[in-house]
Amino acid sequence: MSELVSTRIRSTAGKLGLPHLAETINEYTRRADEGKLGYLDFLDLVLSEELAVRDDRRFRSGLRTSRLPHHKTIDEYDFSFQPDLDPRKVKDLATLSFVEAKANAALLGPPGVGKTHIAVALAVAACRAGYSIYFTSLDDMVRNLKTAEAAGRLTSKLGSYLRPSVLVVDEVGYQPLERAEANLVFQVISKRYEKGSIILTSNKTFSEWGQVFGDEVLATAILDRLLHHCEVISINGPSYRLKNRLKAIERENEVA
Repeated sequence: MSELVSTRIRSTAGKLGLPHLAETINEYTRRADEGKLGYLDFLDLVLSEELAVRDDRRFRSGLRTSRLPHHKTIDEYDFSFQPDLDPRKVKDLATLSFVEAKANAALLGPPGVGKTHIAVALAVAACRAGYSIYFTSLDDMVRNLKTAEAAGRLTSKLGSYLRPSVLVVDEVGYQPLERAEANLVFQVISKRYEKGSIILTSNKTFSEWGQVFGDEVLATAILDRLLHHCEVISINGPSYRLKNRLKAIERENEVA
């Protein structure tokens, strides 16, 4: 390829918003020459790699705006430490069929068993698949909604929790809510019902949610919408955090 044509292609690629093609056109042509690619094969190579680059860029951008506390994956979860948890149930969720169906997933169990890890891993997988995601603890969501309501911006703030394809609500039940606060949660749950997925983690059984939300009727209304289309996984094993802390203490004692 002549330098004149190469320069023209780089210029056109830049105008089309294809910066990767503009930077790598000479590499593409070298690979085409080495592989003796025909016109259609060369075009397929360029378009496939441009799509991969664009998908990766979108994925990284989605993670940056997701507010996820970390980017752990399902493969990093130690199922051997939770023998009562069937890995197939988690891996079924990782197919994201529930996200496609705009259904929900609930991860229940005591602190430290890896609920947040799995919730985040599912969100990362959803982001990789092209879904928008957003992470919040229940307490942060309620606090932000209360502040917005006091400032007359509740509708706008609700949009932050309604727009994403997948909303991750972590730590449901760690702090009891007042009825007005529970009503804000109800608005989020009811407005997302059959319009977007929720992944939540909770250290409380559903029978205890009346205490969490300070009103049995309101808790029932929330659960009615949440559980209508919902995959529920209970994890009742030992705490990862406690295991890691005990190991650290053992190492400190050995050094001492």
